[in-house]
Amino acid sequence: MTAVATALPETPLTPSRLSFLSERGMGASVFVAALTAAFGVILVDTTAYLGALLQHDPTIGNSRTLAYVVQILSVLLTGVAMYVAAIVTANTFSTIVAGRTRRIALMRLIGASSQAQRAEVAGQGLAVGVVGAVLGLAAGILLSWGGAAIGSAVIDNAPQGMSPLQPGVLVPAVGVALSTWLAAWAGSRRVLTVTPLQALAGSAERTVAETGTGRSRHLGAITMFLLGGLLLAGGVVAGLSSPLGVVVAFFGGVFSFTGLAIGSVLVMPPVLRLVGRLFGRSVTARLAAENALRHPERSSRMAIGVVMGVTLVTMFAVALESAKSLVSRTTAEKLPPEYFAPFDAFGTVMMVLVAVSAVIAAVGLVNLLTIGVVQRRRELGLLRAIGLSSRQVRRMVLLEAAHVTIAATATGLVLGIAYGWIAAQSLLGSVPSMPDLHPAGLIPPVVPWGPVVAIVVGTAVLTLVASAAPTRLATRVAPVEALAAD
Repeated sequence: MTAVATALPETPLTPSRLSFLSERGMGASVFVAALTAAFGVILVDTTAYLGALLQHDPTIGNSRTLAYVVQILSVLLTGVAMYVAAIVTANTFSTIVAGRTRRIALMRLIGASSQAQRAEVAGQGLAVGVVGAVLGLAAGILLSWGGAAIGSAVIDNAPQGMSPLQPGVLVPAVGVALSTWLAAWAGSRRVLTVTPLQALAGSAERTVAETGTGRSRHLGAITMFLLGGLLLAGGVVAGLSSPLGVVVAFFGGVFSFTGLAIGSVLVMPPVLRLVGRLFGRSVTARLAAENALRHPERSSRMAIGVVMGVTLVTMFAVALESAKSLVSRTTAEKLPPEYFAPFDAFGTVMMVLVAVSAVIAAVGLVNLLTIGVVQRRRELGLLRAIGLSSRQVRRMVLLEAAHVTIAATATGLVLGIAYGWIAAQSLLGSVPSMPDLHPAGLIPPVVPWGPVVAIVVGTAVLTLVASAAPTRLATRVAPVEALAAD
């Protein structure tokens, strides 16, 4: 029987081997990879174009400082987008693997090893990454070519003959393919825990009791979060005497948020429980709240991507306003609003660029919610069979999406305000201020309410968009058919 199981996997080049790309959830993963690769390619080409534009400028052409700053920002923003995309992809593959539990168990039953099954999932992740990277590379080059043509027509002294085929455009494409592969590998870790006996049961997410068994993972997440918190505090303290404190704070942000992402199953359920109380005690509201808490891994995977997107946008907005407040303290006279026009322009550009990461996270939420509804067809069919109307089922799925997006937005706003203030404080806390030219010291974070309102409105729109396809799927299948589904 082992020989039969060994013969089952086909070569990677056979068409049936690539048929998994039509599986629900894979298309969105390809889109996420393509969007990330295109974003990286556009940033690389834009950096090259701005560098050439600065060299043509008669006043600052001899200075390479701005060109270096633009290059550093390009690398950082591409890295942030790839980081968000990797988490979204890992969460997507975790959800897909949860839905394949029974099939994986059947393969184990006839002799296939868990390592072979995990390698298959990782190979699918590599295929998704390669397809997405190629599509993103092509789209990014076309968009960069169009942008360069527009720039040459409207900008004085614009560089002529700039080619979008810069050598660096391959870096984000290759990086996206590799990060997607690694994310799929990380997301498929549950394959190692699937036993042949689970072939007799259905495919389902782990419950609260099963989730609580990952003590080593939780301990690692808590350790990373605490280490990141210490580095963030160290960055603020170091920033009182040197702008290099922002470097310490940067690593603190990376460590703390990575710990939060890994340990999201510990953080998000309490927030979801609080949000659930806002929706009343109706049958659909209670069912939606229970669904969010019954499988904390699924809910946390849906929420953490949105948390990241909201955190990034809020962080840049708060950092900009806090920096403007610190700059105001360094002068003896009141600065006119026009003085901060370059700050506002830079902040707007940065938030638009960071918003790409928020879009990636939003795609991940829609994808995971849709996959979750497909995998719960039996559950939804049972609810229909015991008397819930299609309208109530639709409202329940809508409330589930609202639970996740509201909880994620609230968490992201809190984190974004904290990270934004720490970034500005650690960078500018040592700047001399008037009248005694002492360091600016500590100031409270300044929250720009315009972007906050925009984020809240975006949350409402995201809830409606994220719930559109799942609610349609949830009410399309008849109760008897759903109960007979696997």
